[in-house]
Amino acid sequence: MEVDKDNMFLGANALIFRRAEELRSRMTPPEKELWEVLKNKKLGGYKFRRQHPILKFILDFYCHEAKLGIELDGNIHEIPGQEIYDKERTEVLNEFGITIIRFQNDDILNDIERVKLDILKELEK
Repeated sequence: MEVDKDNMFLGANALIFRRAEELRSRMTPPEKELWEVLKNKKLGGYKFRRQHPILKFILDFYCHEAKLGIELDGNIHEIPGQEIYDKERTEVLNEFGITIIRFQNDDILNDIERVKLDILKELEK
């Protein structure tokens, strides 16, 4: 299947869209806190989407203009094999020109100012 690399969803199917909608309705506290920083173009004037469907994945946050995905890592990332899955997923998204940056949930809850600066640095690359 050929995918239009300019399409912000890169062929995500209806099931992925439904799952993303479900995830938006039950965001974690760190996701809610970061969303307050990102929504309504509050960070550098960039538009972000939350729980964004793309290919067969759902990104926690995505800025199409900058092709930047932001992932928050919580307890699920301690499960054996999750790190390998995350790495492979990042590699696939990189093939489409999408950069992924990751933060621990604790980073969001304890040092949101540093997180904001790190995101701005990526946006300005």
